[in-house]
Amino acid sequence: MNKKLISNSNYVLRKVLNSESSLEILRNFIEAILEVKIEEIKLNPYLEKKAKYLPHEENFGIADVRIRTRENEEINVGIQFLDGIYYIQTKMLMYYAQIHLNQLEYEDNREFARTATINLVDFEYFSSQKYDKVIRVQSNEGNVQLEELEMHVIELPKYICNNLDNITAKEEWILYLKGCDNITLERIKQNNKNIKLLDELIEKYWHEEKME
Repeated sequence: MNKKLISNSNYVLRKVLNSESSLEILRNFIEAILEVKIEEIKLNPYLEKKAKYLPHEENFGIADVRIRTRENEEINVGIQFLDGIYYIQTKMLMYYAQIHLNQLEYEDNREFARTATINLVDFEYFSSQKYDKVIRVQSNEGNVQLEELEMHVIELPKYICNNLDNITAKEEWILYLKGCDNITLERIKQNNKNIKLLDELIEKYWHEEKME
């Protein structure tokens, strides 16, 4: 993992990303991971509204947003880091349920939309060598897929960059979050202004952070 995120990665990223001023960073990240084009993005109020009331074990997640794609589909998107191997399936399902049901909190009469979560995993968990996968629930009645439940999983340690000159925006984000040497980092930041801005915000956070 990127060493700048070691101390409670969800908390650090939530502090710097869960704001209106960081929406373009979130837009770029979500577009890269979900491979969609976003027409509109806005923060959902749950994390900011409820975080201080949640017990520590439930106080997870980086950002909870509502997006509208260029195809005019609305999707709830939640992003979280998973940095412990125990109970990973439970943690992913609990987080999915939180993000999906948070729609009851919006108070703006919007309709329920499907939910997708992005789970960033700092260890190898699945047996396959693929570093990214999408988990969906299937019905036991034939082969009916429940498209509403969609969990994206990125296993950071499994990603290996073979050619820095020919990587996608998705790979840039994964390489940044995984952690890389300074030369590689500078090249990524030159290619992606949103990663550059996020890195500056994290540096600023650690310079200004004080013990409470």
